[in-house]
Amino acid sequence: MAESGEGLGTVPEHERILQEIESTDTACVGPTLRSVYDDQPNAHKKFMEKLDACIRNHDKEIEKMCNFHHQGFVDAITELLKVRADAEKLKVQVTDTNRRFQDAGKEVIVQTEDIIRCRIQQRNITTVVEKLQLCLPVLEMYSKLKEQMSAKRYYSALKTMEQLENVYFPRVSQYRFCQLMVENLPKLREDIKEISMSDLKDFLESIRKHSDKIGETAMKQAQQQKTFSVTLQIKQNNVKFGKNMYINDRIPEESSEIVLKHTFEEEEENEEEHETVDGYRRYFTQIVGFFVVEDHILHVTQGLVTRAYTDELWNMALSKIIAVLRAHSSYCTDPDLVLELKNLIVIFADTLQGYGFPVNRLFDLLFEIRDQYNETLLKKWAGVFRDIFEEDNYSPIPIVNEEEYKIVISKFPFQDPDLEKQSFPKKFPMSQSVPHIYIQVKEFIYASLKFSESLHRSSTEIDDMLRKSTNLLLTRTLCSCLLNLIRKPHIGLTELVQIIINTTHLEQACKYLEDFITNITNISQETVHTTRLYGLSTFKDARHAAEGEIYTKLNQKIDEFVQLADYDWTMSEPDGRASGYLMDLINFLRSIFQVFTHLPGKVAQTACMSACQHLSTSLMQMLLDSELKQISMGAVQQFNLDVIQCELFASSEPVPGFQGDTLQLAFIDLRQLLDLFMVWDWSTYLADYGQPASKYLRVNPNTALTLLEKMKDTSKKNNIFAQFRKNDRDKQKLIETVVKQLRSLVNGMSQHT
Repeated sequence: MAESGEGLGTVPEHERILQEIESTDTACVGPTLRSVYDDQPNAHKKFMEKLDACIRNHDKEIEKMCNFHHQGFVDAITELLKVRADAEKLKVQVTDTNRRFQDAGKEVIVQTEDIIRCRIQQRNITTVVEKLQLCLPVLEMYSKLKEQMSAKRYYSALKTMEQLENVYFPRVSQYRFCQLMVENLPKLREDIKEISMSDLKDFLESIRKHSDKIGETAMKQAQQQKTFSVTLQIKQNNVKFGKNMYINDRIPEESSEIVLKHTFEEEEENEEEHETVDGYRRYFTQIVGFFVVEDHILHVTQGLVTRAYTDELWNMALSKIIAVLRAHSSYCTDPDLVLELKNLIVIFADTLQGYGFPVNRLFDLLFEIRDQYNETLLKKWAGVFRDIFEEDNYSPIPIVNEEEYKIVISKFPFQDPDLEKQSFPKKFPMSQSVPHIYIQVKEFIYASLKFSESLHRSSTEIDDMLRKSTNLLLTRTLCSCLLNLIRKPHIGLTELVQIIINTTHLEQACKYLEDFITNITNISQETVHTTRLYGLSTFKDARHAAEGEIYTKLNQKIDEFVQLADYDWTMSEPDGRASGYLMDLINFLRSIFQVFTHLPGKVAQTACMSACQHLSTSLMQMLLDSELKQISMGAVQQFNLDVIQCELFASSEPVPGFQGDTLQLAFIDLRQLLDLFMVWDWSTYLADYGQPASKYLRVNPNTALTLLEKMKDTSKKNNIFAQFRKNDRDKQKLIETVVKQLRSLVNGMSQHT
């Protein structure tokens, strides 16, 4: 019974183990098998018996399943055997079809390749035609050039070369034949030059042996005669006027260092122009010699040459000379070279005029060159003025003894009895640039006078030319340099003040420049047609520009201080003292207005008023800034302390000359707005609005509404429990009531508008 009970107990367990073996992953079979050995002593044997029985059952099931599917497998094999024959046929057909397709495609491929080759050839032909059409004009022009060279039409050949270089070659520059042509052009041009020079030398060879020496001798004699005449004229003027024609206040050489510096810097750059002038001198000598010979032939031979022939020859030569001189002088940038060329032309003209040849056209040309000479002078002196301004320290000239005082007075006509009475050391009001500018203006007048000499013009004409050129120097060159200086970023308020003072003294010195020109030309200023110097308008424009820059830079400085403001707009109580940034700003304004005491009164007053108005506007904009969402009463009180400091500054008369409280009126808009909020006098404001005698006449309803809404928002946010406090509720209700009334007032104003 025991064995039977034991057997009954183990059979279900063995079945469970077999089920686990069949259904469990192989990695977990180990613990299941181990349980077979861990059970009863004969359990292993019984389990093996049970396992054999289970295997037999599975074999039977497999056999049944194979028997069930065997017939289908046999049928499938039979079908495959039947299909194999058809598959062999299909394979043969596919192979045959593929072969036939391959044979047919070979012909298509051959035809396609032929089409591609034809298309490529067609495209290449089109490209070649286009390129040939582009190259043919170049080849035609080059062939034309060769024909012109063969026919000795050298001028036309040069024109053709120019067209080739500028028009035709750039189109075909990528081709090698073009590069060869380009490389060949300099040789052709050199050949033309050599042939032309050979022809010219052959032409001049017959007269070169003697004409150059003859021309040189004739020009020397003419120059000596001219020097003698000028010396005689100076002596006559000395006897007539009792003084030298040129005023005896010529600036010493050491005082013209800036002009000399420019001259030395330009000498190396103008070596080519010097060589050109020397070339003209040699050419003029030969021309003079040639026409002297022609004049001699005219007078000593009978019928070999005629006056009409020589006149025609002279007019032709003169036209070419004038054309060349006009072209060269227009490119000359050195006034000394222009002056040298002018002297050469004068000697050339005087020489040939002595032999009866008309030279009026040469003197007309000299008047054209004179304008070019003045332009080069203006350009040179523009650099001189710029150097003077760059070297100036824009501080009053200090003097420690009488010798230094006399040196400054000798350079600049300054008269101030009060300064003369002061003891040393003392200072001139102007800076170093003023005497330097005055000296250089006189140097310019001397340089301009040099060109007017020997032009056979009257003193009145010379006086007029000097005054006109000086006016150009003042109104265009000096004024432009001053305006450029004023607009430079590094020029500060102190420098601008000194520039205004400098221009005032330069303007006063213009009458001395007029006397200077009068002493040179001996033409009285009371003459009807005498041109006056425009120094007044020149320096007035510069002063106005400097004043404008002062106002702009002063406002910019104020903006820099205002940007440092750091208000706590939600503060409950003010600090009890003005903000630091504002006190720094006021101290800066006090110091800068001390410098303004040297300015004309109107300028200093305008600058002060402009600064106060700009500060007031900046403070108002700070209150009304759209990014500022809320303002507490404590912040308004702190802001009021700052405005009070501004008013105290305005009432302290930082610049003398204001009448009453004129300067304080710059802050009147802020003052009335802050008073309205400080005393909370809305009933008076609303009742009196629009009345001429209103206490808050300058308070705009829109401005008041904007500020009040900022305070209303603050009241709502800070008074969380305002509904439980009667005073707070009343204040909030009052603010809302005033806001509604102000909105109605603003809306009514906009509708009326």
